[in-house]
Amino acid sequence: MSKAFTKDTDSDDEDRDGDDAAALPSGLKNYVTPRGFAAMQDELRQLMRVERPKIVEIVSWAAGNGDRSENGDYIYGKKRLREIDRRVRYLTKRLESAEIVDPQMQKNRDRVFFGATVTYIRADDSEQTVTIVGVDEADMGQGKISWISPIARALTKTQVGDTVEVRTPAGVEALEIVSISYDVVAL
Repeated sequence: MSKAFTKDTDSDDEDRDGDDAAALPSGLKNYVTPRGFAAMQDELRQLMRVERPKIVEIVSWAAGNGDRSENGDYIYGKKRLREIDRRVRYLTKRLESAEIVDPQMQKNRDRVFFGATVTYIRADDSEQTVTIVGVDEADMGQGKISWISPIARALTKTQVGDTVEVRTPAGVEALEIVSISYDVVAL
């Protein structure tokens, strides 16, 4: 079959799905906290049991209305189904490769490791608190940073009183560790 007769959207969807899975650099483990693992399971459950069946029902109804080429419910429903299916594949792959690390089980609590909540002071005397979590859990708005981020890598294995240097776009920045805890972090 000629390339001219292939459907571009199908291959684009597959390519984008592959890009999502590449969010974790090869050779690194997919560490995740118990809460992060539960959140991904909940999202997968929500997609499969609530959202997808609702969209399938809308698409089925719209398909029965006749001309599909100008049927907005059908066109956008099919698009949303592809998005849901792509997210389901992504979550399934991530959950299968996840290695759950419980911060509460950390024995060496005076050093920074995965799951630690660290407060540090910058050179301008501003204080910031971050929690080191898995790649899929990272959310800077909530103070959660990925364990593979430059700041997390610089903080790893340090203890209170240590000063580390982090290379940022603005230059090298010195951070002084003020406190380390392994408390349960709210979602």
